[in-house]
Amino acid sequence: MALSRTPTVQDHVALAEIELCGELMIAASAADGERLSPDRIDEVLKVGVERAERSACC
Repeated sequence: MALSRTPTVQDHVALAEIELCGELMIAASAADGERLSPDRIDEVLKVGVERAERSACC
């Protein structure tokens, strides 16, 4: 019997979200306190960097 292979489908948005969640988990496990501060979360997710890059380019 021949095996049927289905093409691999990748959801790039889902993969990016999983990567970001992983980065947050790593940061949380290395943190001293119980929670990450909003500023630390933004730093891990590179929120300010992305906004600064977008505003600088246009």
